[in-house]
Amino acid sequence: MWDDANGMSIHRFDSVLYQWIDTDDSNSLQLLISDYPQLLGLLGKSLFQSNDTDSTVFFTKLKKYYSEPTLKNLYKDAITLYDAHSPATRPIEQELSYGFTRMKELFPSIQIPAVYMHVSGLQQNMIVADSLLSISIDKYLGDSYPLYAKFFYPYQRKNMLPACAAKDGLYAWLSSEYPFIEKERTLLNKMIYEGKMLYVLTQTGYNYSLQQMMQWTDKEYQWCQKNEAIVWKTLQANKLLYSADELTVSKFFSPAPSTFFSGEAPGNMGNFIGYRIVASYMKQTKASIEALMTNNNAQEILKTSKYKP
Repeated sequence: MWDDANGMSIHRFDSVLYQWIDTDDSNSLQLLISDYPQLLGLLGKSLFQSNDTDSTVFFTKLKKYYSEPTLKNLYKDAITLYDAHSPATRPIEQELSYGFTRMKELFPSIQIPAVYMHVSGLQQNMIVADSLLSISIDKYLGDSYPLYAKFFYPYQRKNMLPACAAKDGLYAWLSSEYPFIEKERTLLNKMIYEGKMLYVLTQTGYNYSLQQMMQWTDKEYQWCQKNEAIVWKTLQANKLLYSADELTVSKFFSPAPSTFFSGEAPGNMGNFIGYRIVASYMKQTKASIEALMTNNNAQEILKTSKYKP
């Protein structure tokens, strides 16, 4: 929903669903069915591999799932933090509004989605479909939220902040509009793709810096700046750029610390190097953002970038 005066307004599917789960209110159930049919089906597909929202079995499963005590408490905490008028919700709307406005300026043909909130039970961060983006708010309750310590490592929890919700949403939508081409999953191809995504988001997001996008501490970011040349030379010396081995590629895009470089190296080093290559490419070519995103020739981007840290 777009408010001309204030920008984007988030549809509160999460509140309506909780009202039905908590009170068995028939009006809330009818509102779910009439106002949120697409998201209801997508949530069911995600949770139960079924989107048969015409079936009473579907709603029985839905109520049973969200009535589990731990999950219900998590749900209550989530909608309490993200009350429609809370200090946590408005910044997300403002960031998304700014980000999607900038995307529309840079990509005139891009569709701007309707944005919702839901609770997945710590299953996924985002639901993305045609014209729809929904944020799983139970994944953004803050790194000190007690339940998180049972399921997530510290390096994962640092991305589970209210301040991460909007940028993750923008990333999810952009990646749905420009998906990664899987046919050549080499390290170089993946680095350039993630580098493009980061570059675009730093151009479209609300004062998004690379460090903010990566959720790195000052110490981690300084390590990357200091050791960028060493990381690049290591990739070249070990002939890793054109590796298509899944385990080899994946370790460069894991949020876990990159201990194979150094005990101080943060995770996602592939994203960092990819961003640096893309930034150099854009400086050399002055290409438009749209031209960058439609250029899927990673080798050409690397060569033209004249990247040499």
